[in-house]
Amino acid sequence: MKARDIFFKTMPFVWAKLLLWLATIIISAVWFAILALIAVATKNSTVGGIAVFLWLGGTGVVRFIIMHYFGYLVKAGHIAVIAEAVVTGSIPENQVEYGKKVVTERFATANVFFVIDKLVSGAVKQIQRVVGRVGGMLGFIPGMKQVTSIAQFFVELSLGYVDECCLGYVFYKKDQGAFKSAADGVVIYWQNWKKLLANAAKTMVKVLLALAVVVIVFTTLFTAILSAAPSNFLISIAAFVFALFAAAAIKASFLDSYILVQTMAVYMQVAPETVISYNLYEKLCGLSKKFKDLFGKANQEQPISPQPAYAGAGAGAGGVFGDSFGGEPAQTAAPFFDRAAPSAQSGTGATGAGGGAAQVFCTMCGARNTAGSKFCGSCGKQL
Repeated sequence: MKARDIFFKTMPFVWAKLLLWLATIIISAVWFAILALIAVATKNSTVGGIAVFLWLGGTGVVRFIIMHYFGYLVKAGHIAVIAEAVVTGSIPENQVEYGKKVVTERFATANVFFVIDKLVSGAVKQIQRVVGRVGGMLGFIPGMKQVTSIAQFFVELSLGYVDECCLGYVFYKKDQGAFKSAADGVVIYWQNWKKLLANAAKTMVKVLLALAVVVIVFTTLFTAILSAAPSNFLISIAAFVFALFAAAAIKASFLDSYILVQTMAVYMQVAPETVISYNLYEKLCGLSKKFKDLFGKANQEQPISPQPAYAGAGAGAGGVFGDSFGGEPAQTAAPFFDRAAPSAQSGTGATGAGGGAAQVFCTMCGARNTAGSKFCGSCGKQL
């Protein structure tokens, strides 16, 4: 299934995002009307100035509450459905219910999702800053500073969608804990960052052009409102802010969702084919405190019963990714630990013959070890 098709077939989540923004705008408008009436009744410029600050502050609080909680849950459900669509080549029949069910099963509580989202987002940005320093080292070349600044601009914009791809990997790897899957997702990003960011940057160019059109439209609307409304400072501020809100709603609902689908389509294509280099865990822990925290929580997770990732995914759906992506069926690819650290699957390994035992992961090679082990059974590093 092509990314474009996934975008249009997951429109219920796009509309849900738009509704959340509309709810924010409506509440803000009601709050503005109340404060405006008070300001007009008092006919006092000081009261009017205070009303502006109260309105902007109240709107900020409302937006934070709506987007931080409900917005996060809608985003998580959308990511889960996109991951399912890219991997299996089909959309769940009741995608909204599917999204709610998968998010609940994977994260147990909304707080767990918030924590993982923040850690992944922070880790991706901290790691990418290291890559960005390369451009800074070439600053002595004439014109290089401008080139790297433009490139970094696109990179920064793209990173917000890459970290969501890492969360998508959490839904794909159902056979291990959410924190461990998130950490693996960041490692996969690091190993494929050039391809992922190059794709995201190309998509970003298209979206910025579309965003420019949106801004022009709403700027024209803002100008028309000002010309028709009485000359009043409070009304001028309100018209400007509502125009920005409208443009932000279109961007967050439609444009951001489009970029997310495009980026996840590439990420979920390379993720199952990536053999994780386990020595990267220790390196990334040194580069990013957020990743170190994420990996630390992964080591503290209780093991879960292995489950096949999207069993029968290729049946009748053109393989894992369909003909559009040309990927190999997931059921033919060995799990990451089977390919990269086979010795960790036997003997006293956490999922070996004595399955169900608590486990820790080696920070050097990533192998699983039974909790309480002093040394890694694969590489010998002290645990």
